[in-house]
Amino acid sequence: MRRTASPVSLVLLGIGTFLLVLAVMLAWYVEPRSQRTPIDTDATTVFTGQGSYFDAKKVKTVDETKLTITRKVRGDVADSEASGRAIWDVSTSVDTPGTLPASATHDSFLWTVERWVTDRKTNAPVHCCEESPRFEGEAYLKFPFNVEQRAYRWWDSTLGATVELAFKGGKKIQGHEGYRFTGTVDPVRTGTRQVPGVLVGQPERGQVLAEEWYANSGIELVADQRTGRILFAAIGPRKTLRAPGATTAENEVVLLRSDRIAFTEETQKAQVELARADNRKLRLVGLTAPVGAGALGLLLAAAGTVMVFRRRPGDTAGLPAPARVPETLTR
Repeated sequence: MRRTASPVSLVLLGIGTFLLVLAVMLAWYVEPRSQRTPIDTDATTVFTGQGSYFDAKKVKTVDETKLTITRKVRGDVADSEASGRAIWDVSTSVDTPGTLPASATHDSFLWTVERWVTDRKTNAPVHCCEESPRFEGEAYLKFPFNVEQRAYRWWDSTLGATVELAFKGGKKIQGHEGYRFTGTVDPVRTGTRQVPGVLVGQPERGQVLAEEWYANSGIELVADQRTGRILFAAIGPRKTLRAPGATTAENEVVLLRSDRIAFTEETQKAQVELARADNRKLRLVGLTAPVGAGALGLLLAAAGTVMVFRRRPGDTAGLPAPARVPETLTR
């Protein structure tokens, strides 16, 4: 009698094999490809701190006032899908008590618009798609996925160049552990601006082409290790004007200065929650689902295999045939 496998055993074996293959694909194929910079981002981060700014109406620097920096990042989904890159439009406004609440961004004390284009996998800059300004480095609005314990080159838009940020260990932000990076920018000339000579200590001259100088006393970024999302940011900017050819800061005019402007508590909480949500998704695809599928698949495949080779009642396949009695003995 020929032995045949039961339908149930074949179904269990098939499902188990499928789950084992699925577990491998999730861990080695799907999860790495899920680490991609999102193109549909729509986020707002807010910095606040005490500082000084140049009041054009009063024609003097106002000290010890609240400064607010608001950055809005919105992904250009259509262009991102067409190019295969992450294209983000970024609006950054700096406000003083006199410009808040601003009815429109152009009413702010300072306002800039940028367009960032990056490789979705590596976070490297991609110079295309109306990128503005042209930027370099490794870290910008976010760090690459799987942040390492090493120095990173961070793009400083005010400087127009990269700044090396050193790894300074771990730091908890709103209860979530991240990697901390710090750096500084020494005073450097960044451009020129035509202003009345009296502003920069040259009253005898009507208009002068004053030099714009920039420094940053303390850059601190805390990034989520797995996603590269920035959980906390703080800067200490200083923008000034100097007389043409000045070798010292003796007569410089402060345009904007703060020892520390940092993410508000609300922004920190929002960034941490987004990082945790991203981590849950990556953990589901890269660990929970593969382990669960693999364990269940192994169990079902083993059960199906046992059922296939288990002898059922009445199944004589595989047993030796009964001995044939010689015909002469039966007569």
